[in-house]
Amino acid sequence: MFHLALKGNNKSLNTFDIIYRLYPYRSFLPKESFETVNTLLKSLNISEGGIPAGQEVTNVLSEADSMARVTISSARLGAVDILVPSGGRKYSLDNPMGRFVGTGYQRNLLAEVMQSFAVGDVCLVGPKGCGKSALVLELCNLLGQSAESMVLYQDMTGRDLIQQRTTKLNGDTIWRDSALLRAALSGHVAVLDGIHRIHSSTVSILHRLVHDRELQLYDGRRLVGHERYDNLLAMGATPESLEAKGVLRIHPSFRIVALAEPPILDAGANWLSPEMLSLFIFHEVRNLSQKEEIHIINSLYGEIGPSLEKILNVAQFLRDSKDPIMRSLGGTLSTRQLLRIAHRMSVYPPEKVGIFAKPVEHPLNSAYETIQRTFLAKFLPALPRATLENVLDRFKIHPRLDTEGLMEKSGIEVENGKVKIGKTETEIYRTDAVTKVPDILFYDVPQHVVLMEHLLQDFLIGNHLLLVGNQGVGKNKIADRLLQLMNRPREYIQLHRDTTVQTLTLQPAIKDGIVTYEDSPLVKAVKNGHVLVVDEADKAPTHVTCILKTLVENGEMILSDGRKILPAAMARDQPVSDDVIYAHRDFRMIVLANRPGFPFLGNDFFAALGDLFSCHSVDNPSTESEIFLLQQYGPDVPRNVLDTLVRAFAELRSMADIGQLSYPYSTREVVNIVRHLQKFPQEDMSELIGNVLDFDRYSPEALELVTNVLQKHGLPIEGYARHEMAALRKKREIQLTVQSKSGKDVSGPKHGKIDKDNKPHVGGNIWAGGSGGRDTAGLGGKGGPYRLDSGNPVHQLSDEEKDDIPDEVKKAAREMNRRAFEERLREIKMSTYDHTVYEQFSQPVQKQVQELRVILNALQAKSKERHWQKHQTTGELDDTKLVEGITGERNIYRRRAEQEPEPGQPQEKPKRLKLVVDVSGSMYRFNGYDGRLDREMEAVVLVMEAFEGFAHKVEYDIVGHSGETYFIPFVDPKKPPRDDRVRLETIKMMHAHAQYCWSGDHTLLATNHAVDQLAQEECDEAIVVVLSDANLQRYGISPAKVAQALQKREPKVQAYVIFIGSIGEEAEM
Repeated sequence: MFHLALKGNNKSLNTFDIIYRLYPYRSFLPKESFETVNTLLKSLNISEGGIPAGQEVTNVLSEADSMARVTISSARLGAVDILVPSGGRKYSLDNPMGRFVGTGYQRNLLAEVMQSFAVGDVCLVGPKGCGKSALVLELCNLLGQSAESMVLYQDMTGRDLIQQRTTKLNGDTIWRDSALLRAALSGHVAVLDGIHRIHSSTVSILHRLVHDRELQLYDGRRLVGHERYDNLLAMGATPESLEAKGVLRIHPSFRIVALAEPPILDAGANWLSPEMLSLFIFHEVRNLSQKEEIHIINSLYGEIGPSLEKILNVAQFLRDSKDPIMRSLGGTLSTRQLLRIAHRMSVYPPEKVGIFAKPVEHPLNSAYETIQRTFLAKFLPALPRATLENVLDRFKIHPRLDTEGLMEKSGIEVENGKVKIGKTETEIYRTDAVTKVPDILFYDVPQHVVLMEHLLQDFLIGNHLLLVGNQGVGKNKIADRLLQLMNRPREYIQLHRDTTVQTLTLQPAIKDGIVTYEDSPLVKAVKNGHVLVVDEADKAPTHVTCILKTLVENGEMILSDGRKILPAAMARDQPVSDDVIYAHRDFRMIVLANRPGFPFLGNDFFAALGDLFSCHSVDNPSTESEIFLLQQYGPDVPRNVLDTLVRAFAELRSMADIGQLSYPYSTREVVNIVRHLQKFPQEDMSELIGNVLDFDRYSPEALELVTNVLQKHGLPIEGYARHEMAALRKKREIQLTVQSKSGKDVSGPKHGKIDKDNKPHVGGNIWAGGSGGRDTAGLGGKGGPYRLDSGNPVHQLSDEEKDDIPDEVKKAAREMNRRAFEERLREIKMSTYDHTVYEQFSQPVQKQVQELRVILNALQAKSKERHWQKHQTTGELDDTKLVEGITGERNIYRRRAEQEPEPGQPQEKPKRLKLVVDVSGSMYRFNGYDGRLDREMEAVVLVMEAFEGFAHKVEYDIVGHSGETYFIPFVDPKKPPRDDRVRLETIKMMHAHAQYCWSGDHTLLATNHAVDQLAQEECDEAIVVVLSDANLQRYGISPAKVAQALQKREPKVQAYVIFIGSIGEEAEM
């Protein structure tokens, strides 16, 4: 039906375009399936093209019966008039509501959406920040339509989407219409923001409304389409009689516009199911190009300066890159974020731009500082952070050399009713709510003063703020100090894992049998123009905090009791109503969250909603700033004690940043120690440190790390860790390899005599374990049957002399080698478990095993995090079902439980890891030089121990490669080692292969085989890690071939290689 209506409205529409609007296969099918669809279309003689580029809406005329005649023009086919449902208000292109700066792409897209809007409901699919909401608002403005926005969230039910129960003042229960229902009755546009988030069972309630324009309500009433309603009137019914029977008319101008983000195919989260595809006409919205963004920025904020131009170039480079890390970084610089940066630089420019330049420059708003803040670069993992720094270096974006000097010059002045922070000045706010203005003790550290100037600038231009940092770095104090200086009243709300959409907006209660709703701090701040401080935002689920999106973006929000928050600018156009709250012009939001990722592992608020806020990272103070701060808290504490504490805790923080410690030691702990010393100067320092760091006493790995740092910086630890110090890692000896030429011939391979005293033997052919000799088993010689390391210094013969051996001697040596190798394998399988040997490889990596298991446990806990199970007969009272409780229902409780999979839902596939280890002869030969084989076996033990118990989440296997073959299985993915005995047997097998194999290299073949093998498996994510000590030049392997082997199956298989070598040029390849 849709395709006929679209074709009838515009004869120029191409068949492919009509099909693609109904079946946008590029959005939800994997790339491998594109060709199948394209082949089918070609067989039907359907090809792309048809719609002329450059079409746009050129005229809108209101007509009778809530319709508008819209003229769409294009250079190729001229003008086409279509009839589109409108709101009846007269609007023209010359007088749009609000300021919309369109590009050629957006004007063309708006014309396409207008054609689809004329015949049915529409869904816009595109990444966040690409302009979907702005496009819908402009569509409504052109048609004189009112938009009813609903932000959808994960645990939304069909009842929340249509009607909710509430009570009257006298206690009677009634059903309250949702925004979707009000839009249907009033002829408005229902904007369903985030339809990709809600459950498919909730979406199913829309089917009848979309397809038949009918809906049965929970209160017994029934909605019918306007055509059917008019037929009932023609048959003799009256509006009064139909209303008495509960039959209501859906307004002909009613439309649904859904907004969604593209499905994440790699994660198996494809919300574009066949059910969903039948509901809407789909339009894909892409990110704007750099040229289009420059046009918008020039129109809104004037000429672009050098700093902003560099940022735009970086954004385009990251988006166009084929590197997955760069592409993911590019998503942070969305169009929305770039417009915010442009706005800031237009008001507080880092340099003078044009003849009308502002007299005050703000050098700390440079391109480098702006990008660091936008990306929260301090909290990026090491690899993305290094990638970002390389990109900045490529575009010559560097930090200012005088940053420290600028910080020192920053200060705070309060006089004549004004507050000045650095170079930024504002009037002190006048308010009657003086009791809500924070009043705290705060010492003006230069680093914090600079941060507060940035916050003040964003605050004054109307941005909402997001502060991200570790625990104890002072996020709350900085926010409160800023509000204290500006005399701004504050509302405070702290989120947690049990926070729901309802509790975030309202606080329900039952009084005298009537459900009443008390405004939450959020609603109070919106009403009164206060500043809302949202603390611990990362603790609440992102599907709860996402309802803040429309409030931050457009100033709109629907509350749980049916009331609606609208922006202050709309007050003059809307009738006065108790159901409408107009947001105060002074309302602002400051959100505080812990850093994303390890070790907090909360919900990533920054990734979900970061581009809606002006983001700032809060780090621990620099050494000078922290000493200054501590001197204020402890003026009588000796300076050398302060210096020692600051250095020690700085190192502990760096260890927490890289994951060696789970707790990020912050300035808060140091301040507590100094305040205690100030009040009790005779207190034993070791006992005081123990009070602050006592929780690490019960973690041996953390205890060793912490005590080592404290000892290193000269802090007493006797009372803290007496008799509890862990053994230090064993020390290794470095051996020197001396190359020489013996000038002697070989006779035949043999094991050689065993020297009980293990004295070094060089150059002979008698003793086993010698070096630089011939015939016997040893290292560095020639003609021997296999390698044997006695632990003595190695003397190496040249490759030419080693190769100059008669063929019969080589053959005899190979046969003896195979017999010894087979005997060694039998010994390994029959040997008893030797705990001492295993501990040599297990003990050195226990710290790393612990770190990895901490991360895996946390990830496991996050995937197994409990959710609210509603409609329970026991548990906690569900605040959304209080009315049902009054009416006598029993299933009004909720409780936390693990989320059960939906019926028919495919089982979650584990991630696959393939570790390809090097067991070539050179690994054994040079093990005495740099310990490479021992370290590789330690790494294998690390993997086997750390992944124990996580087989359902991560399946791994370990294979080897050597000079003989590219595939040697050590660990089967279905049978990982369960105990230390099997793990010891595995590393013994690796050692034996390295000792007895022949020279050569199969790194390239092993990489190709591993990548191809994983590509054929069905898994959630596939990762290959290759270890090799290959001398690439020696074996004629080019870096291009290695890169090709690693990237051949991207993005399905992510492959990485780690080369072990001591040749400088090879390492810098």
